Amino acid sequence: MSASAPSRRAVIAALVAVYLIWGSTYLAIRYAVQTIPPFLMASARFLAAGLALYAWARARGAPNPKPTHWRSATVIGGLMLLGGNGGVVWSEQRVPSGIAALMVATVPLWMVVLEWIRCRRIEARPIVLAALVLGLLGIALLVDPAASPGHLDWIGAAVLVAASLSWALGSISSRVLPLPLSSLLSTAMEMIVGGALLALAGLATGESARLQLSAISPASAWALAYLAVFGSLVAFTAYAWLLRVASLATVSTYAYVNPVVAVVLGWAIAGEPLTGRTLLAASVIVTAVALIITNQSRVARARAR
Repeated sequence: MSASAPSRRAVIAALVAVYLIWGSTYLAIRYAVQTIPPFLMASARFLAAGLALYAWARARGAPNPKPTHWRSATVIGGLMLLGGNGGVVWSEQRVPSGIAALMVATVPLWMVVLEWIRCRRIEARPIVLAALVLGLLGIALLVDPAASPGHLDWIGAAVLVAASLSWALGSISSRVLPLPLSSLLSTAMEMIVGGALLALAGLATGESARLQLSAISPASAWALAYLAVFGSLVAFTAYAWLLRVASLATVSTYAYVNPVVAVVLGWAIAGEPLTGRTLLAASVIVTAVALIITNQSRVARARAR
């Protein structure tokens, strides 16, 4: 995919890939971490996809990346893949996949907060403030132990919030840091660095002692393959490309669909509980994201005039 003058059809195809595939990856992660330690699982996923994509991009004529490009890839890969995806895969040992998706759906809200901090100003639009309050309310509905004792692991929920913040910061950084002109090459570099950092995290936390190849179940093996091919090669590449050619408002629309896909699949396939409280939290979070994205679109159109 080229980063210049993208066609409407290409943008729509990339969005659909991110919508549907990423929504299903939460369930795939749940099965993958059942018999594979989370950080090493994620490392294998991104290293395999990143190395394959790097070889493909270079074979197609992408120039050798500069040291500054590798530094940018280290920052982005560290934030999005180690901090963001690493937090998600670790948390899914303790939190249902559908709930994890709902927590991660708040990424557009954190992106607004981080943009305010980066620009050193706060645009106190009532709709934005209302969206942020709604988003926090949605998270509170999911994690409130008084309303449903034992419903959600607090540590897992806290790690998911931190992972969402890290992913949001990485997404913003990818729009401002110097990267190769080839979107495929830059995405491959981010996955290679992110995969290497995840491997270090796995070694540092003693996962190598828990990894037993003979104990890996067929479900975990197939889930890892799905994550590497579809979740990384297809969907993550599409997302990274969209960040470079489309507005944040457009890219952020994946937050509408991903949690719905994840919650339905988790309930239908893995038997995860689908309570009225979960549905209420989902509607509140999606509404908050919708308000944020609608406001971003309106601001973008106003500035373009």
